[in-house]
Amino acid sequence: MDLKFETSIAEQYKSNRQKVRVMSEKWVSDNMYCPCCGNSKIKKLENNKPVSDFICEKCNEIFELKSKCGNLGSKIVDGAYETMIGRIMDITNPELLVLQYSPQYCVTHLTLIPKFFFVLDLIEKRKPLPPTARRAGWVGCNILYNNIPKQGKISIISDGKIADEDKVINLYNRMKKLQVSDIESRGWLMDILNCVNAIRNSDFYLNNMYEFVGLLQVKHPHNHNIEAKIRQQLQVLRDKGFIEFLGNGHYRKI
Repeated sequence: MDLKFETSIAEQYKSNRQKVRVMSEKWVSDNMYCPCCGNSKIKKLENNKPVSDFICEKCNEIFELKSKCGNLGSKIVDGAYETMIGRIMDITNPELLVLQYSPQYCVTHLTLIPKFFFVLDLIEKRKPLPPTARRAGWVGCNILYNNIPKQGKISIISDGKIADEDKVINLYNRMKKLQVSDIESRGWLMDILNCVNAIRNSDFYLNNMYEFVGLLQVKHPHNHNIEAKIRQQLQVLRDKGFIEFLGNGHYRKI
């Protein structure tokens, strides 16, 4: 896997944004395997296809690519808000590849965000474009990257070091156990997973989880039995192999 962009293909473009798009897409086409099934290539889709850039012709998974020079920050600028929300609702949203590159146009980080980690409150609605804009009234969105559970950030390249392909695919398949089609259930599962992650120790107790009741009540104002919901979702995480129940309200992260 060559980590350098092919800069010569972008010489005809004036906009840096266009240059990066062309170079990063070419890099993925030339170098990236399917992290979901291990197929040796993923194919570039036609331009301007909503919320998608690549497809694996073996497993039919769709990928969206987002690229940024340097640090990501807390948010990733994405496309049309309504399109993104609609696809998350029925889990037809793509897998997300987040690519970071250096000022010298070398890939430094590449992270896969599986589609089943996306919930509605990860998508922030931006203000409509002003009347003077070419697409006046158009509403985009941001992906709140920092709110994604750490399990949903699968590292393919980190600090220029390429992860073992089999480990990436195996990790994706393990994370796929968390796939939930119902959007409300998916939201609860991701919220509880984030709460578990926020506890520093590997071993924790039900009382530790109850400390998040206030936060969860704000996120789910129509639920009037938050503690019962916490217990239910811990059972889901146990059944999916992400925590172990040791008895008497005692759990352990796996």
